[in-house]
Amino acid sequence: MSGITKELASRIAHFARFPQTGVSLRQMVEFGQHPSQGTLLRASQFLHDELPIRLAHRVVELDSLPDNLNQMPSVLRVKRMYVDSFNELINFPKVSERIKDAVRNATAQLAAERRHLPENHPNPSCSDMQRNATSHWIPSIQHRYHYEVQPTELPVEVSEYNRSFVKTLDKIKRRHDPVVTTLAQGVVEYKKLLKTNRIDNHVQHFLDRFYLSRIGIRMLIGQQIELNQPQQNKDYVGVICTNTNVAKIVQEAINNAQFICGDYYMLMNIPEIELHCPKDLEFMYVPSHLHHMVFELLKNSLRAVVELYGDEADRYPKIKVVVAEGNEDITIKVSDEGGGIPRSAMEHVWTYMYTTAQTPMLDPEFDKSDFRAPLAGFGYGLPLSRLYARYFGGDLKLISMEGYGTDAYLHLSRLSDNEEPLA
Repeated sequence: MSGITKELASRIAHFARFPQTGVSLRQMVEFGQHPSQGTLLRASQFLHDELPIRLAHRVVELDSLPDNLNQMPSVLRVKRMYVDSFNELINFPKVSERIKDAVRNATAQLAAERRHLPENHPNPSCSDMQRNATSHWIPSIQHRYHYEVQPTELPVEVSEYNRSFVKTLDKIKRRHDPVVTTLAQGVVEYKKLLKTNRIDNHVQHFLDRFYLSRIGIRMLIGQQIELNQPQQNKDYVGVICTNTNVAKIVQEAINNAQFICGDYYMLMNIPEIELHCPKDLEFMYVPSHLHHMVFELLKNSLRAVVELYGDEADRYPKIKVVVAEGNEDITIKVSDEGGGIPRSAMEHVWTYMYTTAQTPMLDPEFDKSDFRAPLAGFGYGLPLSRLYARYFGGDLKLISMEGYGTDAYLHLSRLSDNEEPLA
């Protein structure tokens, strides 16, 4: 393993042999509704064990990429971020025996006193091969994470440990902000090296796995950080909103997409977006994820319409957003009359780096997260949006009529019981 000490490489390889443990959205909410400092300590212990495993899996994969992709400067930068975070976590102090004893004594011992969490269901985006990829025994998450710790008085060291661990997590989260765009730059460097405009299926599948893992890592870290802060809104459990108002979030995405469109094309007349959604439709979700996905779809539709009719058109056909509520899913359909996509190009729309816009070169010191990064020229909008949908058991599909327009269907699981699609 290049660029790191032999001892650290050995530890990374050791952790990478352990399986990852998936958590569902509903489990996160059930656990985090009324957490005591003792329960948060249990969660800290879980993350202290789990995050190095997830980071190690990605370091090993980054190191073994073929055709010199693993030697691209930007890919090496990403690997260094993951190695530094791994090293920081494995060297973070373990919980002292005194704290362990105090929390153990406060843990509900009788089965009748324990708050059991709902079972996970396999994520539909995981293949059978992924689910059966390991024969290791994985301890129940009920035993590793979601212990019920009574809100009794605990030593002050418990809250101090939680605060210290959260500071470390926040540092790691900030370090990893530019991962998406930095890795995208690495693929640009790789394409230049090979003198090609496309990436092969091997690289495509790697990017899917890598970015899905990143979503999961940031979700666990963000949730733990927020649970350790004073809760300002009763509808929120960490970063998860138990009553996410779909109409409100979609309207915010509409407003933002129209502003970006008008600013980019310098339009006096911005295409109208018509929303059909029950005003009181709410479900359990992460609002930032929902906004991100809808914003990307609207941005694509606005661009297609404006470029088809021209930036000096007197009027544009409306873009329609329809939200339907089912027993299992909430589905958001975005329909435009932007000319559609040829059938020959449909297989490429999910490919990273597939874009009709000019691909920008990022400054080496660019440090923005994927929610603020200039991803239009990287062709990452649709592939990443589909990963965000699949992370909690949803999906994103496109149906297009060349010569007319495109319908995008964003399916969101309202059951919230799908485990993370880990690979």
